[in-house]
Amino acid sequence: MEAIVEEIVTVEDLKRFEQIYNSELARGKVSGRAKFNYAWCLIRSRYTNDLRRGVCLLEELLNESSLQVQRDCLFYLGVGYYKLKDYTRALKYVHGIQQIEPNNTQARDLEQLIKKKMNRDGLMGMAIVGGAVLAVGGLVGAGIALSKK
Repeated sequence: MEAIVEEIVTVEDLKRFEQIYNSELARGKVSGRAKFNYAWCLIRSRYTNDLRRGVCLLEELLNESSLQVQRDCLFYLGVGYYKLKDYTRALKYVHGIQQIEPNNTQARDLEQLIKKKMNRDGLMGMAIVGGAVLAVGGLVGAGIALSKK
């Protein structure tokens, strides 16, 4: 699963699918396939703005697609929000897949990865806050000691 969320799109693929998407957009009607392929490339980008754009396209597509495309959109929305570090939304979309397909192993693996990352980030956050409290406490203690002299 980590290979999927860490995969980076090639510049060539991104340009190719962006060109197809923009060409159809210029004609006034973008096919679901073109929108999905472009969003899929954007989700695999290393740039935050591309990730956000990909998530927006997938959310649009989610409401106008067949059940199979919805499942794929839900999965890549989970991946996109994971990469954007919005773990709550990522879990929401993973749970959406699990409602459609309760035994989906990809969804289960992605859920475990998200929860692992949430725990790790949560523990790191607590360590940072704890370190800051200790530092402030040390400064206050030093200030009191100096004022008594």
